[in-house]
This record gives sequence, structure tokens and C-alpha cells, in this order.
Amino acid sequence: MEGIALSSDLTGLEEHHLQGFFVGWPTPPSATAHLQQLNNSTIAILAREQGTGNVVGFITVLTDGTLFAYISALEVLPNYQGAGIGKALVDAALDLVSHIYAIDLVCDPDVQPFYKKFGLTPYHSMVARRRENIG
Repeated sequence: MEGIALSSDLTGLEEHHLQGFFVGWPTPPSATAHLQQLNNSTIAILAREQGTGNVVGFITVLTDGTLFAYISALEVLPNYQGAGIGKALVDAALDLVSHIYAIDLVCDPDVQPFYKKFGLTPYHSMVARRRENIG
């Protein structure tokens, strides 16, 4: 992770810092919606290039602060995957919610082995995806 710094400080974060995310999504959100997502999350941790300030990865968490926390998104730009950035982001987020009873996330089966490394286990879930609501 040389040249990459983690921070939960969103001061000065602008849309142009958020390019290239949501690869493979059928309807990727706009940079405006992405910025709103980060600003409206209970916890948002960014992995930023030192110097440019560009975001190369992020994790967001929604929580009531006591019983439940939901990891709503983890993304690392394709060119930065495999460098430990995702692991560092998950570690940082889990540390911030270590006092919470239940930590949930929804993920595809192919990434479940990644999350198992952090002590998470497969479970059941229900979801609704309303692509028309992505800005």
C-alpha cells in the first residue's frame, strides 16, 4: 500500500476524485450519487493516493451504533486490487464497529472467501435492487 493512505476525512472530496468505480455493475451510480453515498454513510473510509488525493478504494458502513452495522460497500479500483487495500479498509471498518453485536453485508458467493478471512460467515439475506433509483 505504498503511496496510499486511509482516511475517514471527506473534507475536500470531489466527484473528480471518484473515477472508475462500480466496474461490472449493470447500472453504475454517477459520481454525484457516489459522493452522496460517502457523505451520507455513518462510516466512510477512503484509500487515497498521496499527492493526487484520488480515491483508489473505499468502504462504507451504516450502523445504529449499538446492535447492528451493515457494510454497504467495499470497492477497490481494478488496477489497485491485490495490493492489500481491500483488507486494510475492512480491517479499519471492523475495528470501528468492534463493539457492535451484528455486522452484516451482502456479497456474491465468489467474494465470500475474502470476507471469511475476517471472521464473517455465509448467512441468509433478502434484497431488492431498484436500478431506476441510481443517480
